[in-house]
Amino acid sequence: MTFPPFETGPADGTHDGGGRRHGEYKVPGGKLVVVDFDVVGGHFAHVSVSGDFFLEPDEALLDINRALTGLPEDTAAAEISAAVTEALTEDAVLFGFSADAVATAVRRALAKATGWGDHHWNVIAPSVLPTHVNVALDEVLTEEVGAGRRNPTLRFWDWKEPSVVIGSFQSVRNEIHPDGVARHGITVVRRISGGGAMFMEAGNCITYSLYLPQTLVDGISFADSYAFLDAWVMAALKKLGIAAFYVPLNDIATEQGKIGGAAQKRLANGGMLHHVTMSYDIDADKMVEVLRIGKEKLSDKGTTSAKKRVDPLRRQTGLARAEIVDAMMEVFSGRYGATPSVITEAELAAAQDRVAAKFGTGEWLHRVP
Repeated sequence: MTFPPFETGPADGTHDGGGRRHGEYKVPGGKLVVVDFDVVGGHFAHVSVSGDFFLEPDEALLDINRALTGLPEDTAAAEISAAVTEALTEDAVLFGFSADAVATAVRRALAKATGWGDHHWNVIAPSVLPTHVNVALDEVLTEEVGAGRRNPTLRFWDWKEPSVVIGSFQSVRNEIHPDGVARHGITVVRRISGGGAMFMEAGNCITYSLYLPQTLVDGISFADSYAFLDAWVMAALKKLGIAAFYVPLNDIATEQGKIGGAAQKRLANGGMLHHVTMSYDIDADKMVEVLRIGKEKLSDKGTTSAKKRVDPLRRQTGLARAEIVDAMMEVFSGRYGATPSVITEAELAAAQDRVAAKFGTGEWLHRVP
């Protein structure tokens, strides 16, 4: 069966939008979606969707092409996805892709959405910094990427003082055992992203932050963006002999248990933070003395013990923490052509100022008592 592109605009095929547009999107764990079209009079024309996906019935491809044809070129990703969904019949089955994937391919064709290869990536190796500074740097570097003053960057954390980093919306009172914090000399810090608390001692976990433009996840749902941004991590863990997978929304696990969790924050200037902490050698007894981990939080995890939820990478790999971090940096650099970078003096100074004004203050820490 031949699927002719649908046309709008002049019958002679002349285009006033200039040039054929071509966009591709590989669904994480799924198939490739390709979209080709022209822009005529500010609208999509001569649309052709293709790829190695599966679709039933065959005629559904015509419905997708028809849904895209005539849409204004400034249509938002969510509206493109909705148009495709509405055009499909109830018996249509999309396997290996989705209406959101089509929308992302369209936005990439318009240079509204970007792929990994559209950016020059940097990697910052671990350097020991106070936990307050690490948290402040996440805000500063995300702003720098959003403003276009820094390339998209992967940064690995390092620290010395034992710490708990709580999510932006967590209650200090509900998350922290004050007696355990005092007994073990724990520094408590609040970060800008949501999610749960992180118990961090020197060398006991691996934490990294990705600073990226939001164009990289344009058209990708909030939930799907987690696995999309951590695909390289799964490849690195696989290289180390660990078969890891995502447990929605933001947990990274193996058959032996949870090994990590992710969190995100999107800024108004177009920058985005995605960061992950993975257990390496957790002192589970100390963790439950410091953190309040209630029965409700564990109710959907299939376990009654917080200790059993965490299965450190040291036990699963037998490798030194530095070896695992090196493997991660190697896979990321090889996959995306990333080059080494460092925190600049200006960025560090800005982070230290941010600690004094925000992250080191009781007002910020206790903004949710």
